[in-house]
Amino acid sequence: MSATPPITVRPVMPSDFKAWLPLWAGYNAFYGRSGPTALADGITAMTWSRFFDAYEPVHALVAESGGELVGLTHYLFHRSTTRIVPVCYLQDLFTAESVRGRGVGKALIEAVYAKAKEAGCDRVYWQTHETNATAMRLYDQVADKSGFVVYARPL
Repeated sequence: MSATPPITVRPVMPSDFKAWLPLWAGYNAFYGRSGPTALADGITAMTWSRFFDAYEPVHALVAESGGELVGLTHYLFHRSTTRIVPVCYLQDLFTAESVRGRGVGKALIEAVYAKAKEAGCDRVYWQTHETNATAMRLYDQVADKSGFVVYARPL
């Protein structure tokens, strides 16, 4: 029986694009953005470019195992009217189906916590769809549910 390769979380690199793209597509498909409802290629290109623009508050980490990317997270820092220090919004989190249950999601969240603390934040928050029971089992272990309900309206 072979040992399971360890999981390493690191900042995304420009050379990761081809390996990141299927994870990004999987994340978007999970939320119904595929086929005719897929994000425009320009949105994906802009998202990718923001990770490497020092003037952007958007960042990306990837999880790697056995030389392959198996997860991603995107997060951003922003101001708040209720805090002096910035807060961190964990916007996207996705792990490849083949590694679910191996702690990849938790490792990515913990890495965002570390990056947020390093940036002077005192809070990390995120949202998920109410039907995402699998993710919520993990989230209930690593954070407190805020009780807030999200409203949105396309403009």
